[in-house]
Amino acid sequence: MAQSIFWLLFVSCRINPGYAVASNFLMTGSKDYLTYAKSVQVGTQIGVQECKRQFAWDRWNCPDSATQLKGLKTRETAFVHAISSAGVMYTLTRNCSLGELENCGCDGSKNGKLGRGWLWGGCSANVEFGERISKEYVDAEETGQDSRAAVNLHNNAAGRLAVKDTMTRICRCHGMSESCSVKTCWTQLSDFRAVGNYLRIKYSHAEKLDIDQKRMNAGNSADIQGAIMDALGSIAQSELIYLQDSPDYCRKNASLGAHGTEGRECLLHGQGLTQGERRSCRRLCHECGLRVEEKRTEVMSSCNCKFHWCCKVHCEDCAHVTVKHVCGRKDGGDGKRRDRGPK
Repeated sequence: MAQSIFWLLFVSCRINPGYAVASNFLMTGSKDYLTYAKSVQVGTQIGVQECKRQFAWDRWNCPDSATQLKGLKTRETAFVHAISSAGVMYTLTRNCSLGELENCGCDGSKNGKLGRGWLWGGCSANVEFGERISKEYVDAEETGQDSRAAVNLHNNAAGRLAVKDTMTRICRCHGMSESCSVKTCWTQLSDFRAVGNYLRIKYSHAEKLDIDQKRMNAGNSADIQGAIMDALGSIAQSELIYLQDSPDYCRKNASLGAHGTEGRECLLHGQGLTQGERRSCRRLCHECGLRVEEKRTEVMSSCNCKFHWCCKVHCEDCAHVTVKHVCGRKDGGDGKRRDRGPK
């Protein structure tokens, strides 16, 4: 029994039509699944939030519509599947370690000697539990036997593997006067941002799946499955894969999940900016054939507040100007862009 990851994403993003479907399914599930449902929903939320953070200053910025366009097979949808799957596994594992879930506890396989006088101890994160339950929920969406389903399942698994690959080992010495007579280690989850950074690198190196189209068009299910499996066989499980090239995200095309960059904010200058922030005006505006516009807004706020006995506070109304920069059309220009990259 499992719930579609996309319905749960709908709930997380407050898209109303999916709420009733998710609720109806979960109400028919076992007690364990009802217990896990909240963790799954929270997991999808942190996945979406991390996706938005990772792509905040890219042409594709992980809009809410990214969770709805199930038919697309781009590297962006590959990332959405992976980060969502990772978020669910991460939250289930974390909540299990915190004792918030029934029928799970510390990783029992982490016991005995570790080597060089170290022993497994403490409470290691039970990633096997998180992986198993998240797979039950997330992978249930993919009921087809086509290439899209195979790619989505692969990327779901890549997201779960990212959680494992970013885990850390913590070791401590114990004993009187720091004698280190007892030395124990345990594993724990990294911050979820580390998972996001890991998958962002995988996104940058995502591979386009090369499938034998003659076998795919043969109409024989055995040939189709064989062609898919042969194509997947040469790709490591940790890598993200996709089937379609990304559209031009400079231009608005709702059917392809492209909102365009006109009107997007960019950071023209400032201290302590990240690389993505520093290049945002170039990537979002200039390379998309747009210009950088300065928008000034006068904002009123309370200031010069004074306390008067007893017991009132009197404040003045002060105006200050906020400045931000957005991408706008060039006067008389046709908006032709200089670079055809998808990011």
